[in-house]
Amino acid sequence: MAVMGRIHSTESFGSVDGPGVRFVVFVQGCRMRCRFCHNADTWDERSGTGRTADEVLSQALRYRPYWGKNGGITISGGEPLLQIDFLLELFQKAKDQGVHTVIDTAGEPFTKEEPWFSKFKALAEMTDLFLVDIKQMDPEKHRKLTGRPNDNILEMIRYLDGVGKPMWIRQVLVPGWTDSPEDLRRERAFLDTLHNVERVEVLPYHTMGAYKWEKLGLTYPLTGVESPAAAGVKAAEEILKTAGGRKG
Repeated sequence: MAVMGRIHSTESFGSVDGPGVRFVVFVQGCRMRCRFCHNADTWDERSGTGRTADEVLSQALRYRPYWGKNGGITISGGEPLLQIDFLLELFQKAKDQGVHTVIDTAGEPFTKEEPWFSKFKALAEMTDLFLVDIKQMDPEKHRKLTGRPNDNILEMIRYLDGVGKPMWIRQVLVPGWTDSPEDLRRERAFLDTLHNVERVEVLPYHTMGAYKWEKLGLTYPLTGVESPAAAGVKAAEEILKTAGGRKG
């Protein structure tokens, strides 16, 4: 029996979620509560539209002529790893079609407990690239920012690096929360222990998703926090060496 995925929405011509032009699937459900989240409407794991892997792949393949040699499918969210059974089925079918696969994840569900870890290992083998968000390196600041610990997230990154899986690391720059030079240098030191980080990106914080909090009847926690100034973004990029991953 086919596994049903809970799908929030799709984007036919994604250009910022991996290499090339991509069909992006935003899945429903996330257990982090990031104060800066611009997709709070994806949190509820019970919402979304139920769709099979065949349905999603069939829709994606309509746009294959536009992908070029580097494009493909990206699964974002929400948190894709909460729907690991659906991803396993979807990516197996995608690889049968020779499709390039990407997962955009914050890593929060990662565990080495079974049977989840065996499923993750199988999924990683079918995933060409991981886009991984590092919210904050400091454990206590991370918990205050997201409501969750980060030790298992860093463990996931180390595991993916150990098995030679390519990664792009993303850091959302939130003034007063993630822009401390000390924290950024700590993150760079962590990245310097890895070997398969192909790219590091600094994503400036914005408030474009604040209206979703209001629509959900929630109080937006970062009211009054402005987007970082260009100088702050540049300073973060210099610390994180965004030009070229590990050796950038």
